[in-house]
Order: sequence, then C-alpha cells, then structure tokens
Amino acid sequence: MRSLGDLLDLATTKGAKRVVVAGANEIDVLRAVEDGRKQGFADGILVGEPNEIEKVASSLDIDLNNYEMVPESDLGKTPAIAVEMLKNGEADVLMKGLVSTSKFMKAILHKEKGLLKMASSELLSHIAVFEIPEYHKLLMITDAAINIAPTLQEKVKIINNAVDVAHSIEIDNPKVACVAAVEKVNPGKMPATEDAAVLSMMNRRGQIKNCIVDGPFGFDNAINKKAAQTKKIIGDVAGDADIILCPEIETANVLYKTLQYFANAVCAAVVAGTPVPIVLTSRADPERTKLASLALGVLMAH
Repeated sequence: MRSLGDLLDLATTKGAKRVVVAGANEIDVLRAVEDGRKQGFADGILVGEPNEIEKVASSLDIDLNNYEMVPESDLGKTPAIAVEMLKNGEADVLMKGLVSTSKFMKAILHKEKGLLKMASSELLSHIAVFEIPEYHKLLMITDAAINIAPTLQEKVKIINNAVDVAHSIEIDNPKVACVAAVEKVNPGKMPATEDAAVLSMMNRRGQIKNCIVDGPFGFDNAINKKAAQTKKIIGDVAGDADIILCPEIETANVLYKTLQYFANAVCAAVVAGTPVPIVLTSRADPERTKLASLALGVLMAH
C-alpha cells in the first residue's frame, strides 16, 4: 500500500462494521463516521447526549435516522456504555469521540468490565500508519502513545500487535526495523541496541513470527536505501521498513509529531491488543486522519 487512499479503498470492499462512538458530539468524528457510512464500511452507533449530537449533526447536514442512538447525558459514562455494547456483541469497533483519553482508556482497562483482563498476557499498544510524501509506501510507527519504556518482552508484544495491523491492510510479511541512535550494538551503554539485536535473533529462531525483524538501525538506514548502502548495512529490512519499532515513547512521539508537522504526512491511528479494534485519535487530528483511522479499525475487525 502506498497511500491512505488505498486503505480507504480496501475498507470499502469489505462491507460495513458496527462502530460505536463514545461521546459522539464531536464534529470531525461525526463527519468521519458519516463519510464511512456513505462509503459503505461503517454503521454508526452514537453514544452521548442526544441534543448535543443533534446540534453537531445539524451543522453537518447529517440525517440521524441513519444511526442508532444510545442516550447518555453524562459524557464520562459513555465509554463504559460503548465497551459494554462491544462485550455483548452489539458493535464491532470502538471509537473515541468527545471524551477524555483517560476516561476512555479507563473503561477499556477496567478489570471486571473492560475489554482487557489485566492478568492476561495481552498488551495494548498504539500503531500509527503514515502516508509520507517522500516514502515509497505506507510506514507504521509504534508505540507513540501508551507504553512508556517497554521491556524486551513488551517489545515482542508491541511487534506482534503491529504485525496484526499490517496483516489487516494486506501486508503479508511486514519488515520491522528496530531503531536506535546507532546501528551497531553498544552493550551496557545503549540498551535499545541490545534489545534490537535480541529481537532480530528471536525472529530468526521463530519466536516472533509472520514478519522480518532486524536491527539495530538508525532511522536513516531503516527507511533510506542509499543511507543503508553507504553504511554497508544489508538485509531485507534495510531502507525498506514497513514498521518502525521505537525504543521508548519519547522517540516514537517526537517522530510521530515530526512526520505530521514537518514532513506533511497524514496518518491513521489505532490501539491494538484487545479483542476488538480501538480507534483513538487526538482532538487536534484533522477529519482525514479520523476517517482513515476509522477505516483501519474496520479492516482490523474483518
């Protein structure tokens, strides 16, 4: 895949999934759900205060007769209602609307009523799929939003989550680049380089499957063939990564925002690691990002 347009086209071929929106009175989210409905890949379930939702819908000329409405005047309670619907099989995808991220994630992670049992081996992670003008295909970045300083074992799970997302957009054998400040292992002083080397070996020994993992890479030689050749770095991943595994959240978050604001990149973003896809976007994200994120969540549900 080369663009988010390709991602949207793929979603339209898969049929509609039921998308429940927690706090649906958010203009860009409601516009994205409406566009998804018109393109045939989303059926919206709107949870929130009916009058507020109606005001937003009216401003966008959206006919709410096309939607199921679940009234809830307390915005903070909307995520729990949406999660319960997912657990009951009444919806397929969860999307964040005009509700705080903390309350949204709290409902997902609730030990008894949430989507993820904290005692299990599952791990939530954030995956962003970027369309970058200067890159020859879509590029995935993880984890820019959830895991602060992942351990080696957590990085394995973060890779597995990203690979699942890659498979959902028909990247069958994604190339995973474990990036660090340098492309050589520096024992003791640069733990990220050590983790990258171990992850590469785990992949070769079959402990991480359905992808190609290599590293450590500097970011340049992970995504640029000439940079890789100049430094005599060879392999299938060098200069041609599908997934960038960042060493910790600071690196990933700075890279995420740098691509958006300096590289004119647009992205789709989801949270993986639960039984159902979670569409988690920022209030500052444009409608195009929210629509592409919705499409990605729908593809993960198929």
